[in-house]
This record gives sequence, C-alpha cells and structure tokens, in this order.
Amino acid sequence: MATRHLGELLPPGGQVFGDVDAIVTDVSYDSRSVEPGFLFAALRGGDFDGHTFVPEAIARGVSALLVERLSETTVAQVLVPDTRAALSFVAARFFGDPAREVPCLGITGTDGKTTTAFLIDHLLRSAGLRTGMIGTVAVRIGDAVVAHASRQTTPESTEIQRNLRAMVTAGCDWAVLEATSHGLAMHRLDHLPFRIAAVTNVTHEHLDFHGSLAAYRRAKGLLVERVAETGGVVVVNADDAGALSLLEWGKGAEIVRYGWRGEKLDLWAEDLVVSGEGSRFTLARGTGERAAVRLPMLGEFNVANALCAAATALACGLDLAAVSKGLQTAPGVPGRMAVVAAGQPFAVVVDYAHTPEALEKVLRLLRGLHPGGRLAVVFGSAGERDTGKRAVQGAVATRFADFSVLTSEDPRFEDADAIIHEIAVGAKAAGGEEGVTFVREADRATAIRRVLGWARPGDCVLLAGKGHEESMIWGRKKRPWDETAEAWAALAELGFA
Repeated sequence: MATRHLGELLPPGGQVFGDVDAIVTDVSYDSRSVEPGFLFAALRGGDFDGHTFVPEAIARGVSALLVERLSETTVAQVLVPDTRAALSFVAARFFGDPAREVPCLGITGTDGKTTTAFLIDHLLRSAGLRTGMIGTVAVRIGDAVVAHASRQTTPESTEIQRNLRAMVTAGCDWAVLEATSHGLAMHRLDHLPFRIAAVTNVTHEHLDFHGSLAAYRRAKGLLVERVAETGGVVVVNADDAGALSLLEWGKGAEIVRYGWRGEKLDLWAEDLVVSGEGSRFTLARGTGERAAVRLPMLGEFNVANALCAAATALACGLDLAAVSKGLQTAPGVPGRMAVVAAGQPFAVVVDYAHTPEALEKVLRLLRGLHPGGRLAVVFGSAGERDTGKRAVQGAVATRFADFSVLTSEDPRFEDADAIIHEIAVGAKAAGGEEGVTFVREADRATAIRRVLGWARPGDCVLLAGKGHEESMIWGRKKRPWDETAEAWAALAELGFA
C-alpha cells in the first residue's frame, strides 16, 4: 500500500502540531490494531472516548494522531473539531478517492436494505458486470465474499474506503453499499459521490439515536442529497410516504418511482400471483415494455424489494430482459425467510424481522402460507435502542400470531426482563393474555425450545429478530449465537433428524 505525507491528508480546518511531513503507512481508529507508521484517529463513541487510548497508540509507534484535544507528545497531531467527520476525509485521501474510480450506489430504508442489495448485486453480476458489495451480511470484492460479524451494516469510513480501493483493484464496475441512517449521520459515507440512491421505505426505527423521526428522515435524506449533487438517479418506493418524503432533498436528481399502484410510476408489477414457491408477475415499465418474472422468493414484500432492485439495475444501464432473467435466479439471503426443515411436521422459519412493520409483514405472509395451522413467534427487542417500538412489537405479535414467546435480543446494558416487560405491556394492550397467547422467557435458547415444544402438525413457527447474526450482545460481550443452528439443535432434541 502506498504511503502518504501527513500534509496530504490534512482535512479542511485541521491544524497540524508537529511534523507535517510525517510518513503515514495506514489509518486506523482502533488502538489495538495500529502499528508503527499508522495514523490513529481518536473517535468519541457511546461507550468509549478514543482519546483515552492515545497513549497506547503512541506506545505502538504511530506517526500521527487525529484528535479533538492535544496530548503532550512529540508525535505529530492534527487537531480538528470532529474526528469522525475528519476521518472520512483522511481515509478518502489516504486510499486515493477510490469512489471516483468505481461508481457507487447506495440503498437506504428502514426495512429491505439487505435483500435489495443482494438482489441488485445479483442482477448486475448475472448481466456480466463485476461488482463489490458492502452490507449487513457480507462484503463482496469481485468474486471474493467475506461474511462479517462486526454488526455494523455500514462500517467506519476507513473500512469503506479500504474496501472501495480493493474493488478498484479487482476491476469492479459498480460498488453496492447499504447506507444506514447511522452511517450517514456519523460521516462514514462522506466523500462518496454516489451515482444512484435506492429508497425502500422509511418508518419507525433508531429514534433512540436520532431523537426524532424528522432527524431520522434527515439522516437518510443525506444519501438522496448527495446523489442529487452529482445529477444522479434516485429510485424511490412510491407506495411509501416516508420514502417519498426524502425527495425533499432530491432536487437535481432524476427520480425513478416504483410501486404497486398510482399514477406516474416508472416501474411496477402486474398480474401478481404469490405462492409457497415464490411469486409470478409481469414487470411493467412506463415506456410500455413488459417482461414476465418468476421470483423464487416468498411474499409481496420481496416483490417490492425486487421492484426496487430492478429499477436500480435499469438505472445502471441493464435492459428489461436482462433484469427479468436475473430475477428468475435470485439467491436466498442469509437469515431472511430461511426454512429449517429437519423432518418435523410443522414449519420453522428464521427471519431478521426486528421492526414492527417487518414483523407484521412476515407474520401476515406465514399466516397466508399456513392457513390450516396455528402461528407462533419468538422475538425480543434490542437493548439501548428504540424503546418506543417494543410495545408496538408486542401488539403486532398479539394481532397476527396465535402464540408468542417474548425473549432476549441483544440486551446490552439494559435488564433483559425489563425489556420483555415493555413488550408484554403492548401485547396485553392489544388483547393478549399472559400464559395463554404469550409467555416470557429471557433465555433465547430456552424460548426456542418452548415454542417448538408447543407446535403441532400443520403449525408454523417464526424465529424473528436475529436472522444471520452470529452473536448476542450482553453488556459489552458478544456471546456466540446462531439462530438457525439453535433451531436445528432444538429439533434434534425433539427427535427430528
């Protein structure tokens, strides 16, 4: 990797104290990973202040520091008002502004980002293009796919820029990025001249971080705004008022609307038939073109994700025939509507649904696919996250499932039983009866065994909220967790192979 002089990386407004010609060999915000010659960025977070680790970074031989307050040291320091914002600039410069060499498209929304990203990536690759992808489940660089357990859908700016440079080296034609509200608000996606923005929906999520729905919308609107600045394309769900609200920041962009109904749509689905094997529909464009599609994914919400992906792929230059053909072989997404079949006489499905809207959509779908049986769900709500959705989740489960087991989902430093109590309040308010329509079980492994023991032939059990994730966060510790493996183990204990 090329080295840089500190002066080449100086962000606007930054003041250098020390040697401006110091040689920088790499950039990191983690003091445990720095080596001699690195620039260490002291970031302030919810649990830690990176300035606390400046002495450790110095002891490891860093050649420069990016800080908001100076330390007594001979190591060169760059003083800035906001290290996180400055780090995005520094990382882009250090890695040579790779986003100017590989075009970037971003997907944002409360639900559907990961599935839509996978679909877009698949459509582009099936048309013969080479892609890179950064998202919740995996990072793809050309043909190399790396699953990751960082729990950050949008990584820090250093990793974004590092991966984009690797995509340039791999000859990628497009970079597909999931753009979360956190990532946008925390400057992780700064200095990326996005060509295309895709918006799935905007509902109720992450208000613990943003403080209000308006601030949440504004964060997501940053992606639309940046695309508008480049004169790019904004693909938006015309059936979702929250998604449409982001067009407030889209002046100057080409707007492409997709949806189910309404006038002035650019892309929509006609003659939809949904079954347990997937969906059949006609993909229709405002130009008058039509193409038949067989989508091997369950549910109308996945048809909506496919419409978003199709509209985005068309904006990338694919034709309708290529899009239709690609959708026919759409891959499954890890932890999304994953069926666990061990020979048991009832259905078990693992899904990442963790918002009230997503939970309702999945429960409605499974009810329709299993009309003769009962429907049960295991779910919780994350600690130190949007508390307002907990009671709503409880109400949704009561209205759309026959039986619920309320359990833990990353309690962090909150009391798991207290979180479950808030969910139970919503369940009771919606008419639920504890011990009859729902029970509480803080241990998630035990909760899964309780619901599987409840199930009878013809029933359906949904394990919601963890999906692909490989850990459960208690305090600061990430305990290993695999929802699908846990379901397999529980079924084996019941005597199913």
